[in-house]
Amino acid sequence: MTAAGAVAAPARAAGVLWRFSRPHTIVGTAVSVAGLFAVVVSGLDGVDPGRAAFHLFWTLVAGLSVNVFIVGINQISDVEIDRVNKPFLPLAAGDLSSEKAGWIVGASAALPVLLALTQGPLELAAVTAALAIGAAYSLPPLRLKRYPTLASMCVSGVRSAIVNLGVAAHFTEALSGDPGIPPAVWALTAFVLPFSLAIAIFKDVPDAEGDRRYAISTFTVRHGGRAVMRAGLAVLTVAYLWMAALGPLLVEGADPAVLSVGHLAALGLLWLAARAVDPSDRASFTAFYFRVWQLFFLEYAIVALACLAA
Repeated sequence: MTAAGAVAAPARAAGVLWRFSRPHTIVGTAVSVAGLFAVVVSGLDGVDPGRAAFHLFWTLVAGLSVNVFIVGINQISDVEIDRVNKPFLPLAAGDLSSEKAGWIVGASAALPVLLALTQGPLELAAVTAALAIGAAYSLPPLRLKRYPTLASMCVSGVRSAIVNLGVAAHFTEALSGDPGIPPAVWALTAFVLPFSLAIAIFKDVPDAEGDRRYAISTFTVRHGGRAVMRAGLAVLTVAYLWMAALGPLLVEGADPAVLSVGHLAALGLLWLAARAVDPSDRASFTAFYFRVWQLFFLEYAIVALACLAA
């Protein structure tokens, strides 16, 4: 092998792993953990920087590993469907074997469990719950993704309750000895619940062809992409208006102006992105879907900034 080939091979392998991990979900998990860390630390006094950095780093490692397990097990179980809906994914494209994918998924499940065993029952409960829900979503005999309501609850349950409440409780216990949940995290959880429900139904709109062919009865297959888009936009609009109006009243220790203005501005960005979207056009709706993910990232920044600015 030439020197150039020796360099290119690891780069290709890294690229395959990156695509397998579904980058938008990886970024979402990293932003969630970092945002929750900022919210928790903003309400504590005398936090040791070294201890805080230690827990942030290893919580990120655990969270990202769980993320890779969930998206990986879904790809292993959906190779045929992905050849129709997402032919660019490594398994569907033939760039990654099922055996290697299995090793990646197995390691991604084992690592966070081992880390959680050293961090106490709160993190262990959050990790095992997320892994169990991820497996139940994709794997038989349950394969909950076949049932649109349960599938949406799986996605929103992990993203809202397990990530937000579990990670925040872990940080507060590790850094202060008290596993309490800051008010800002409760408000963030209430907001992310409908937001992640919208993500859960939006993600199936571009995949209608493959889901219909393989009898995955999503809301899009049942009701059509346009109806799903309207429903998702309605849910997100109510969530943003609720957070802009009531967030400043309910969230102690956060700057009310940042909360209100930030959420109204994000709502404006949502409707600007949705203005010219055609749900029947896969490319158009996929681009919109990733804009919604960017707004998901922004939410954690808004709440963390509001807490740090107070």
